[in-house]
Amino acid sequence: MDAANKSTVTEFVLLGLSDSWELQMFFFIVFSLFYVATMVGNCLIVMTVIADSHLQSPMYFLLTNLSIIDMSLASFATPKMIIDYLTGHRTISFDGCITQIFFLHLFTGTEIILLMAMSFDRYIAICKPLRYATIMSPRVCLALVVTAWIVGVMHSMSQVVFALSLPFCGPNEVDSFFCDLPVVFQLACVNTYVLGLFMISTSGIIALSCFILLFNSYVIVLLTIRQHSSGGSSKALSTCTAHFIVVFMFFGPCIFIYMWPLSSFLVDKILSVFYTIFTPVLNPVIYTLRNQDVKAAIRKLKNRLLNSNKATPLQ
Repeated sequence: MDAANKSTVTEFVLLGLSDSWELQMFFFIVFSLFYVATMVGNCLIVMTVIADSHLQSPMYFLLTNLSIIDMSLASFATPKMIIDYLTGHRTISFDGCITQIFFLHLFTGTEIILLMAMSFDRYIAICKPLRYATIMSPRVCLALVVTAWIVGVMHSMSQVVFALSLPFCGPNEVDSFFCDLPVVFQLACVNTYVLGLFMISTSGIIALSCFILLFNSYVIVLLTIRQHSSGGSSKALSTCTAHFIVVFMFFGPCIFIYMWPLSSFLVDKILSVFYTIFTPVLNPVIYTLRNQDVKAAIRKLKNRLLNSNKATPLQ
């Protein structure tokens, strides 16, 4: 009985998205392009905000942190998947699997709180513009970001402690391209129904509640914008629309996966690809293509770099 209650699995096999060689090569090319675009696009946003003094505002400070989180979220599992398609090596150690669970929940938990901070920033900017500079001070912005990371660490630690308490003594094939609790806990040698309730209570309900709060805040903001017809209001509407698109793309898959942890593996894999690969690359696209200030700052940064290269004498 003691032996049965302890984990005997030392590694897991990641089944990936498909067994077809043709599809694997297709995924290798597509995901490699998306990963490079994610890193380049988000790095560009970070560099642009840091380099341009006109973007030193709370909104762009939060946007910079969002880009950092997106790069981290895209890097915890995607590079390994890309390499696995080339090498055919699909195994991951038990410790490596737990590490992926930790970083996944760290970055997703942090991003949830950061998105709420960004919605709070837009709410204050539009509904209380005269008090915006006082409420959204640099100290408050820093506190919001620090709080987001603290909540992310606490959430991820709870998931890791839960995962380490599970006994794994049977099958070790994870039907996904990375380790996450909704697929890993089904391999445990215990009643998965109780574990499913834990998943719903600790992740699903939290994500759903945060999404409802965010949705309500954006409804209030949009109703406030509707009462105005100036150019500034149109700009605010565009910004809030972009923010809500990001929120919907991020929360939608998370809510489905964690509210229904025993759902179809195929659906879970598709949604997992969406919020770990597609969303991080779409964020910079949405913000840069819809934001005139960011586009102008990128052009200024490009011209500055080109001029500096021309001014550098050849050795």
